[in-house]
Order: sequence, then structure tokens, then C-alpha cells
Amino acid sequence: MLLTQLREIYDTPFFDLISRARAAYLEHWSGNEVQLCTLLSIKTGGCSEDCGYCAQSSRYHTGVKAERLMETDAVMEVARRAKENGSTRFCMGAAWKGVREGDAKFEQVLGTIREVSKLGMEVCVTLGQLSPGAARQLKDAGVTAYNHNIDTSPEFYPEIVTTHTFQDRLNTIAAVQQAGMDVCCGGIIGLGETVEDRLKMLEVLTNFDPAPESVPINCLMSMPGTPLEAQPAVEVFELVRLIATTRLALPHSKVRLSAGRTRLSKEAQALCFFAGANSIFYGDKLLTAGNPGVEADRALFAELDLQPQAPRCAEMPEAVA
Repeated sequence: MLLTQLREIYDTPFFDLISRARAAYLEHWSGNEVQLCTLLSIKTGGCSEDCGYCAQSSRYHTGVKAERLMETDAVMEVARRAKENGSTRFCMGAAWKGVREGDAKFEQVLGTIREVSKLGMEVCVTLGQLSPGAARQLKDAGVTAYNHNIDTSPEFYPEIVTTHTFQDRLNTIAAVQQAGMDVCCGGIIGLGETVEDRLKMLEVLTNFDPAPESVPINCLMSMPGTPLEAQPAVEVFELVRLIATTRLALPHSKVRLSAGRTRLSKEAQALCFFAGANSIFYGDKLLTAGNPGVEADRALFAELDLQPQAPRCAEMPEAVA
């Protein structure tokens, strides 16, 4: 989709925009289902990258200490609890620049993935940059989706990260697609970018072939000690506009209301769901940032008459076409 088309959608009068987005959503998805995903940091802190928003970078003094890679048994305990609480996707993240084939830590992660996949949940990982060979190994171990956000526009990206390039991100995404895994790819708003940057990011996503299976929309959780700690919170209506525009531009993709939900009222979250969001991270923590607890989300779902979405292997074909 062209940037001019996305701008035309984004600039639609607000109520017309969310009404159009709702209609597009109902055409392709069940109106009362939301995917529940649990995200676990299996290797926290000590990252060599300089992403300006991230408390896990070793370059900043954020109070986040480097930890060892979690053992499989400890990960499985969290995964089982996530499944019992209703999550259908289990996501594991490691604060790495990327993985190296044959490395002992990567082999350990592959073993953990094999065990988690036996639980019947979708398995997603985010481990940084991948070679085509590493991507194939992840696929063979049982990974169904790989998260690798592009964060913002190609033009604004160097303002946020300098230790890798936007093209590096695209290369990993290509390796993921070639290996047959789904791509989970979105961005972060509130980094200091313009609306144009947000739409250019979306333009890149709409031109993936195939389209991303899911698109996380994160609002920056400004972390003390990072270069972006003083960034103001994103305005709710800007978030809703972007969700609605994403729903219209990528009608078959899940749109995940991700980081930043702790700053949203119940009413604001309801508006995001109406505008096309149909996936959330579920649990009280997102890597190093806070998240609404399980009980709070259960209460919200009850008020909004929402139900957890079934794992994709049990979904109707037209729901994920």
C-alpha cells in the first residue's frame, strides 16, 4: 500500500475511521475474540545493542541487571501457568543482538522450544538477528512465529538505534519468511517520531509478502536511565487512529495492543478493540515493563463480552487467510 493511501485512511474523520475499521474487522474475524499471548524474558539484560527505548541495554544505567539464560524447567513452569490462565501463544524473548548457529545457548533455547511446543500453544520467540540457517532450526524446533519489530520508519530508525540498521531487520524478516515461520512485526509509537514516520512504518509492513501474521502496536514505556526516559505518553486518540488504520491496511493480520496498556483506561482499551485490535499480551509483566494483571484483564473481558481466541491450529481457515 502506498503512503498516500495510508495518509488518506489515517486522516478520515475519527468516527468514520473507526466505523470503517470495525466493518473490516468483522468481515474477517469473530467480533468477540481476542488472542491472549504471554511474554517471558528468558534472558534479561546485558544486551550490547543501543536501542534508545530499552532498559536491557548494557550501555545505559537503568537498574536492570544482566541475568543468565533461564533453564528449560523454569521456562516450562511459566508456560504451563500461562496455558492454565488461558494464553494460546507463548512468547520468549532474549536480550541478544542475535543468535549464532552451534552456540550452546542457542542449542539450549532450541531444546526449550521443543518442550514448550508440546503444550499445544503457539510458540513465538524474539532473539534478535537470524541467519537463514538459524531460522530453519527454530522452525524445525517448533516455533510458529518470530517477533522482529521494525519499530518506526526507515528514515527515523537511525535516531533510535545505531548498532544495527533497518535493513538488518528486513534481512532477518526475510530469513524468517523463507524458513516458513509467521512474522510478528510492528512498531513503537511515542519515540519522538512524526505521524508520517508511523505511516511509513505501516507502509513497509503492508508490502511484506506474505503480510505479517500479527502486528504489535506498542506505546513507549519510557524507562528511567534510557535516552528516551523523558518522552511524553502517547495520546489515546493517536493510538486508536493508528490501530484503525492498521486494521484497514492489514485486514487479515492480528493487531496486538501491546506495551503501554497500564496507561490506558478500560474505556480507552475498549475503543482500541472496537477499532480493530484483537490480540494482547496477557500477564503482569512484559520483559521489564509492567502490564495489567490476569485478573484485571479477565474483569475487562467480562465487561466487554470478549472471549479468548482459540489457538490458530483450531481456527477456521477464513480467519487467518
